[in-house]
Amino acid sequence: MQGQSTRQDPVANRQELDRNAYNIAFRELDLCWQWDEKTYLELQAISAETDRLRSYLQAQHEYLLKAYDAEFLIDAIRVTKERCYDDLVNSRDEP
Repeated sequence: MQGQSTRQDPVANRQELDRNAYNIAFRELDLCWQWDEKTYLELQAISAETDRLRSYLQAQHEYLLKAYDAEFLIDAIRVTKERCYDDLVNSRDEP
């Protein structure tokens, strides 16, 4: 049915959960980053998650790469984001 909220769209819901999980992970890692919907969707054009994160780091936070190894940062973000995503999904399933 047209006119329904995208929140009922499973793909949109997964993307919103994914984006929120990234933002929570960034906060937990003390990174002052916040992906809005536009940024998140633009990054989806890059198929691999590690490549997305690397591209974002290089374009927006290159200064961090002078102090930290890119793989270290990417791995920390991915691991934290996966846990945050699972927590978000599990919290939605609770009554």
